[in-house]
Amino acid sequence: MATPPDSPIEEVVYELEPTRLPKPIPVALDDLCRQTKFTRQEIRVMYRGFKTECPEGVVHEECFKDIYAKFFPHGNSAVYAHYVFKAFDVNCNGAISFRDLLVTLSTLLRGSVYERLRWTFRLYDSNGDGCISRAELADIVAAVHELMGRRAHHHAEDERVARDQVDRVFRKLDLNQDGVITIEEFMESCLKDEVITRSLQMFDAPL
Repeated sequence: MATPPDSPIEEVVYELEPTRLPKPIPVALDDLCRQTKFTRQEIRVMYRGFKTECPEGVVHEECFKDIYAKFFPHGNSAVYAHYVFKAFDVNCNGAISFRDLLVTLSTLLRGSVYERLRWTFRLYDSNGDGCISRAELADIVAAVHELMGRRAHHHAEDERVARDQVDRVFRKLDLNQDGVITIEEFMESCLKDEVITRSLQMFDAPL
């Protein structure tokens, strides 16, 4: 099957095979190095793993949900995985290419606090209109609760706790109390919160 245009060309794999004559570094690999904070060798290693797990060269949402389900077997991870998939799907075409994956991982693992916060905002802004509504925040909170297995039976107490959590967080982030959270409000509020800042710095360790 032909390699999708978003994936590095097959020459990247050929370079790793000692039986072949050395080839110049492909342009695609140079592009990925410029677009991310990964080295050529890191990209080569990740590409080989990606091609092994995803021979078609892309990850579709159902496969992505299956992967999440393995990490969270005690809860319903499908809804949260849907939101994360949309945030990874840089081109909004319903499939995550190797380039999409690499760009996002570079942001989460090597990006600045500002870059990580912008990605997190995109995760919460599920309709992509540039702001987070109370409903969008509530949807994400509910998805996280299901992910952790806390809403399996939808108990009234669980619903109340979730609503209280949404109200508390929304009040904290909606600085001008106009009913929506802008990227500026989100960044300002999170940067003032030491707990959030520390949690983002947990990604600073190298691969």
